[in-house]
Amino acid sequence: MTELLYGDGAIRRPSLYGSSIENTYAGVLSFMRRKYTRELDGVDVVVSGVPLDLATTFRSGARLGPSAVRAASVQLAELDPYPWGFNPFDDLAVTDYGDCWFDAHNPLSIKPAIIEHARTILRSNAKMLTFGGDHYITYPLLVAHAEKYGRPLSLIHFDAHCDTWADDSPDSLNHGTMFYKAVKEGLIDPKTSVQVGIRTWNEDFLGINILDAAWVPEHGTRAALERITSIVGSAPTYLTFDIDCLDPAFAPGTGTPVPGGLSSAQALAIVRGLGAVNLIGADVVEVSPAYDQSEVTALAAAHIACDLLCLWRQKKVGAR
Repeated sequence: MTELLYGDGAIRRPSLYGSSIENTYAGVLSFMRRKYTRELDGVDVVVSGVPLDLATTFRSGARLGPSAVRAASVQLAELDPYPWGFNPFDDLAVTDYGDCWFDAHNPLSIKPAIIEHARTILRSNAKMLTFGGDHYITYPLLVAHAEKYGRPLSLIHFDAHCDTWADDSPDSLNHGTMFYKAVKEGLIDPKTSVQVGIRTWNEDFLGINILDAAWVPEHGTRAALERITSIVGSAPTYLTFDIDCLDPAFAPGTGTPVPGGLSSAQALAIVRGLGAVNLIGADVVEVSPAYDQSEVTALAAAHIACDLLCLWRQKKVGAR
């Protein structure tokens, strides 16, 4: 059994497993109070942040997203997550690696820095759960994951925006063109990839399957899950969740809000049903706390991230 600790488990807990007793309003704010460490031996999932928002096209501020998601996660560390009814950390070794460091004043160094950050973690065979930051960060993360798991990957992409607008510049930082580059470079296979919640127009979606924001409420979350799982199949799949997939009523704290999106309940129901997917990595991005109200956006992001950890816990336990 893990030694029982009171407070600051992020720096005091000796084991990677288990939980300690914390006051939700105090202490070191790692994600869900996981141990802060850069030691990777025996780790199943590494949580880290990439505090970048130089690639935004509208409102900046997502560089503060990783810290906001960590702060919002404290209540999730207090009880067993709903509806799972178990403590994922009894079986899943999860650590908080801190944030990727890059020189924000040297933009051309940012992509290589994020790739190397991911390579270091992936070499340990741990999976990555990454907090943005703006959505550009998914592009270098896909580069590293495709190196690890082979290309092309499948992609499950929750977003208001398709992010496949044309961009042939190798050095651009743009949070609306990452998946154009990912398709053109063979990082993802559009035929086995799906975008959920889309409600902005592009002349060319590059062959990626679209379940737009009107499709989901019309057909329901069960049908959405069946469609998503049939598209990605058993292929190694990366999941990226732009919080602006949610309607601004549920996620006002984001840089490019678009009305008419999914509710928190719809999005969580879909994420929780992805247990059959071969999920090899994930990120939650575009939380911009300066525009948030009562932390509802950060709370939604933290709950999505927690559910992703629960999916990995299920997979690990089921493989025993």
